[in-house]
Amino acid sequence: MTKQQYDYLIVGAGLFGAVFAREARIAGKSVLIIDKRDHKGGNIYCENVAGINVHKYGAHIFHTSNQRVWDYVNQFVSFNRYVNSPVANYRNKLYNLPFNMNTFYQLWGVTTPAEAKAKIEEQRAPYRQTEPQNLEEQALYLGGKDLYETLIKGYTEKQWGRPATQIPSFIIKRLPFRFTFDNNYFDDLYQGIPHGGYNALIDGLLEGIEVRTGVNFFENREAWEALAGKVLYTGKIDEFFGKCLGELEYRSLHFETEVLDCENYQGNAVINYTEAEVPWTRIIEHKHFEFGKQEKTVITREFPHEFSKDNEPYYPINDARNNAMLAEYKVLAAKPENAAKYLFGGRLADYRYYDMDDTVEAALALTDQVFGG
Repeated sequence: MTKQQYDYLIVGAGLFGAVFAREARIAGKSVLIIDKRDHKGGNIYCENVAGINVHKYGAHIFHTSNQRVWDYVNQFVSFNRYVNSPVANYRNKLYNLPFNMNTFYQLWGVTTPAEAKAKIEEQRAPYRQTEPQNLEEQALYLGGKDLYETLIKGYTEKQWGRPATQIPSFIIKRLPFRFTFDNNYFDDLYQGIPHGGYNALIDGLLEGIEVRTGVNFFENREAWEALAGKVLYTGKIDEFFGKCLGELEYRSLHFETEVLDCENYQGNAVINYTEAEVPWTRIIEHKHFEFGKQEKTVITREFPHEFSKDNEPYYPINDARNNAMLAEYKVLAAKPENAAKYLFGGRLADYRYYDMDDTVEAALALTDQVFGG
């Protein structure tokens, strides 16, 4: 019989698990973290290529207005002054994002907020008489034809793998229009990239904590569970319960990364490709996240596709069917025999799209509940 050696076994060495582990250790608990990947950090892991921190699982920009979250992460790293200002490429013409006065000038040549508002109202007018039933109708209702066809339709259909007429309208609840010449994508008070990349943040959180990578929890589950009094599970909740209530759906991504023998490929960290004919949704040039001056550059093309067991789950499909199934799994997790042993948290266990600040906030909320705030 395996002897209990730890207070907590944490399955998953991503940001949620790392924050919980740190707070558990401060509370005097012994912790072991395991992860099936060969590295710590989950999806915020960075790989050093040609002296550049490459965001291996897609672009990550830390942003928050939550003072507690910002103060918390700044215990471990300092952040640079990076501001997310993506650009959209549609048939070799460039448009600023989010929709702002630069975008409206690029689309229509308008130069004042009054002109921009009048043009948007003119564009919306033909679509205001019907209640939107799908994403296409919702986008036309909110912004009109030019914005929809240039900057929304192709990108969204690639992202979700289906026509916009088959995507629920709630995906675009609103279109944020900014009537200033401000290209900052986020409205949050704080924003930046950790000096040294996200590995520095994870290393700070996990300092002094035992982590074993390359370990699949499900291959020897009983033995791993026997090592600890409680288990925090941050993976897919349906997988934890053997998919006994059904399989939750996701969209996935794959990445094609290459080193280029030039100093600067596209002049921006993120450029979205919004036309349907281009198979990728965006190109990331990683050095611009940290204002790199290296002689070479590294770019990554991002391709969305259906999820399967051979790739990573990225975006939950939070439609009525999947949300109903999730609710049933949460009932199962809350049963006394499960609640006594297991905790669940993170984007996969919660089946929610989390930004990094959401992840930290949710992890701290759980530690407040378990260890006292």
